[in-house]
Formats: sequence, C-alpha cells, structure tokens
Amino acid sequence: MEAQTKLIRKWLDNGNTITAYQALEWFRCFRLASRIFDLKSSGFAIEKEMILLDNGKRIAQYKKAPDSRS
Repeated sequence: MEAQTKLIRKWLDNGNTITAYQALEWFRCFRLASRIFDLKSSGFAIEKEMILLDNGKRIAQYKKAPDSRS
C-alpha cells in the first residue's frame, strides 16, 4: 500500500472524514478518489456522502463505514 493510502487509512481509522481538498492540503494527495478505490479494493469499507458547501457546490466527503474492520 502506498504511503498516501496508508496515511488516509489511518486518518479514517481515527474516526475522521476527508474531502479531496483536505487530502490535497494535509497529505499532498491530488487523487483522493483513486486512494479511496485502493482502500476499498483492499477490503476497507468506506462511506461517501455528498455535502453542500457555502458556495452551493456539492463535493464528496468520505468516512470509515461503521462495520469496517481495521
């Protein structure tokens, strides 16, 4: 598993949520959707919620699914 994927998994394991902007800012990850795909492919259960920003745009926010195993 690549370094960014490990960092994002640890972040989600701690009960946090993440958006693409946050992934870029905190982990220098330009392709969060790809890292989420990698995590899902390895069996890590992730939920996606579309959230509405103040400017009216909708973006994906990811979190660890409640039934996910570490």
